[in-house]
Formats: sequence, structure tokens, C-alpha cells
Amino acid sequence: MPASLLAPGAVLVLWTLVMLGWVLVSRFSALAKTGIDLKAAPPGGRGANLEGILPPIANWKSHNYTHLLEQPTLFYAVLIFLHLSGGSTDLTRGLAWAYVVLRIAHSLWQATVNRIPVRLALFTLSSLCLIALSLLAVIATLG
Repeated sequence: MPASLLAPGAVLVLWTLVMLGWVLVSRFSALAKTGIDLKAAPPGGRGANLEGILPPIANWKSHNYTHLLEQPTLFYAVLIFLHLSGGSTDLTRGLAWAYVVLRIAHSLWQATVNRIPVRLALFTLSSLCLIALSLLAVIATLG
């Protein structure tokens, strides 16, 4: 396990960009199969407009990409608080890596199988890691 508490954050940023690439490939492939001409689409369209038009599995990657831009923003802030306040310990690094591994597993599950009980379990476990990291950040910043 790398010694830097910031490493898990960097890995999750990279994973988010991998998911963005998967979204693009999945959506453009699905659009090509439906025969939709993007040049003929009215201005101001959004990805959400493709719900019900593209197959659900093509949209699942986009849903996950959106999720990676929501809760993980708190994760990045918590890592910075811990890093700057000297809160980098074996425990915080372990929790941070657990969060990243769980979020990647969540992404892979949501993008391919998307059965809610497993997805919810992965989300809950990652959220518990984030809660623990947040509490440790408060302790570290209060000194």
C-alpha cells in the first residue's frame, strides 16, 4: 500500500475518467445502432434525454459516471483535510483504499449487472468507509 494518503484519490480520479471513456464508447455505439443522427437533434439536448431511447445497459455507464462525480467529491476533500492535518495513518490509508476498491467494484457492477441489492451493499460499505474517514478528519483537524 503506497504511503501517500493522496494516492487513493488519484486512482479514483483516473477510474472516473476510465468510466467517462466507457460512457462515450457505450453511448456512441448504442446511438449508431439506433440510427439517431446527432446532427439532426434539436439544440440543448442532454444525456438524460436518451433515457428510454437507448437500451438501459447503455445508460448504466452514464449513471455510474454521474455517481462518481457526486459522493466522491466529499472523499477528495476528506483526503485533503487528513493529508494537511497530519491524519495520514495506516488506518486512514486502509479506509481510503477500501473506499476506492468498493467504488470501482460498484462501477463495474452498475455498468454491467446492475442488480440493486449488490449495488446497494457496495455503496453502503463505501459510505461507511467515507463516514469513518470523515470522523477521523474531524479528529485530526481539531487536533
